[in-house]
Amino acid sequence: MHNTGKTILVVDDYELIVERLTALLEELAYVAQVWSARSYTESVALLGTQVPDIALLDIHLPDRSGIDLLDYIKDRYPAVRVIMISNQVNPTYKVLCQEKGADFVIDKSNDYEMIPNLIASLSGCS
Repeated sequence: MHNTGKTILVVDDYELIVERLTALLEELAYVAQVWSARSYTESVALLGTQVPDIALLDIHLPDRSGIDLLDYIKDRYPAVRVIMISNQVNPTYKVLCQEKGADFVIDKSNDYEMIPNLIASLSGCS
């Protein structure tokens, strides 16, 4: 891995999604480290000790909305690039997330294969 590699935070309450995304991201040469959290609360605690370059946030989390987490990140760490992911992306969520500062909003069921290219573009590697 390169010292200039990006750190990525994956926030999703489904362990299988976290495992798949982590495995996928760890294979990318421009990714140095992948952290994960399963809830809003766990994410905020993690962000108190380490700030990623890029965050992948599920819109639906068990304790609060991923959109609330997007607000939290953009308010405190505006340089963090954010990709919102969900199984239920609808135009309303997409517009709302983009207005709040998300770089991309994708359907993790149908657009999973796009994630490496999106990470590359946010990392300046495309």
